[in-house]
Amino acid sequence: MTRVLVVDDDPMVTRLVRINLELEDFQVEEAWDGNTALRMMRENPPSVLVLDIMMPRMDGWEILRQVREDPRLKDLPVVLLTAKVQDEDMARGWRMGADGYITKPFNPVGLADILREVLSRTLEERRRLREEELDRLRDLMEEEG
Repeated sequence: MTRVLVVDDDPMVTRLVRINLELEDFQVEEAWDGNTALRMMRENPPSVLVLDIMMPRMDGWEILRQVREDPRLKDLPVVLLTAKVQDEDMARGWRMGADGYITKPFNPVGLADILREVLSRTLEERRRLREEELDRLRDLMEEEG
């Protein structure tokens, strides 16, 4: 089962996301602050992270930065779900390594499809990188042998 960690300081948003994703057979966990989210991810990484940007104490930008710098979490698919709709915010999200960007208000019914697409795309990218690395290693072995 696909595990999703939803990080948002608004319980109404996390509840809405949870209900819609559980109807689509996702397992949903919630965190309402950055420290809790990072602890949860480091203890048991989810399949995908749905992350709000505007939160008190530690914002989503900082959480995303720490995720991308953590060797265990750096490949975790991250979808930003935020009210920040400015082009520069979206560009920052992509530059920081977000895999998806959804602006609030959003259609909760389509969220599962977006997560499936992001998961499929990131898994395909990982497979491609793994194949490239295997090809490189094979070439090195042939050169040595």
